[in-house]
Amino acid sequence: MNSRKLPSTSRRSLIKWGIYGLGALTIAVMPRAINAQTNSRGQTLTFNANDIGILNFALLLEELEAAFYAAVVSSGKITNSKEMEYMRYLGGQEAAHVTFLRSVLADQVLFATQDLSFNQSTLNNVLASRDSILNTAVTLEDVGVHAYNGAGPSLTNPVFLLAAGSIVSVEARHAAGVRALLGKPTTEPDSDRLVNDANLNSTLNPFKGRAYDELYTPKQIVAIVGSLNILNNPIGGSLVA
Repeated sequence: MNSRKLPSTSRRSLIKWGIYGLGALTIAVMPRAINAQTNSRGQTLTFNANDIGILNFALLLEELEAAFYAAVVSSGKITNSKEMEYMRYLGGQEAAHVTFLRSVLADQVLFATQDLSFNQSTLNNVLASRDSILNTAVTLEDVGVHAYNGAGPSLTNPVFLLAAGSIVSVEARHAAGVRALLGKPTTEPDSDRLVNDANLNSTLNPFKGRAYDELYTPKQIVAIVGSLNILNNPIGGSLVA
């Protein structure tokens, strides 16, 4: 992992997920995880190294993003109307991704939204200010792109691969849009990555230096998420071993 020190409102202290309110989002786009407002340890989420495990892991990331934007809307910390409109838009798309992946997985879904448990204290810190929120959104979207790209080569089910591939490009557009709100480069510079060159998986990343998005392993994604102490659910299984 990149060991550089980051400001408290920046990426390392933020990342994925928020969850403490509904705001003005319609019921249709609100993640049910908003009901999981507890500091208690959640049930273990197990993802094995197969197509079902990979796409369920993608579903987890989408659930967290959808929950985060729902919490942002209700936080009252985004006061610019256009920025709020964009947060609502992103939240709607992430919720749509949740619905889409659950429909693709059908009876192979491994967890319910209500199974997710969040650390409310950490979430409150993340949602404390506009800059913290937008930096978190950048991290969510950037890491999402790395996660989808990293999982893609392992997918063998063509339907699952198509589903994942159709989402990753949207996540990349989200990242660029939120970066623009912060005056950041619309593409992620190396200095912003949470996995540095030395820790990139060489098999997944043979094209380093050729202007592409680096591929993170599921284990690296889980490590990033775990360092933030936001999701109470332990994550296990051969996919992240």
